[in-house]
Amino acid sequence: MIKNIVFDMGNVLLDYNPEVPLNKFCKSEKAKEIIRKKLFGGAEWVQLDLGSITIEQAFESIASRIPEQYHEELKECIYKWDICMIPLEGAKEFLQYVKEKGYKLFILSNAHKSFYEYFPRAIDLNIFDGAVVSADIHIVKPDIRIYEHLLKTYKLTPEECLFIDDRADNVAGAKAAGMNAVQFKNNFEELKSIL
Repeated sequence: MIKNIVFDMGNVLLDYNPEVPLNKFCKSEKAKEIIRKKLFGGAEWVQLDLGSITIEQAFESIASRIPEQYHEELKECIYKWDICMIPLEGAKEFLQYVKEKGYKLFILSNAHKSFYEYFPRAIDLNIFDGAVVSADIHIVKPDIRIYEHLLKTYKLTPEECLFIDDRADNVAGAKAAGMNAVQFKNNFEELKSIL
């Protein structure tokens, strides 16, 4: 019996879309192409989620590998990328729905420490019974240890948890930890049907 619902954040609750900051802060297609690859697709992005480097260090590292003419646009994107992090349509209503049904709610997210700044602007953290952010424990999904950390921290039984993530590899990681898990395809009504 499911008692706990564990949510990924990006593209489940909030709209993680790098094209939003790229379109806003980059003056050319070339700048977008470079910053998309070096920032959002680069090793530093993972290191930020791991909590092993700061945003300042990430900027310096990436800036050292791209032409100086793109440094200002890179700076805008790396410090203000979270402008895209707004609630997905139906996310707040779904959270309210499952809360009223008596489920306990948790977040399990690969995210930098700035999570605590942008997430509460979008969704009230107090609706959740707990949260595990990868940067705090230096482990990222789908490493089984991050799921085990959540279970141990909040004394949850894996079989009583439903994990929801947009990525298949993260869903597989949750299942490996003994949790029920589904891949989110931007359909909250579908989620209601399985609860």
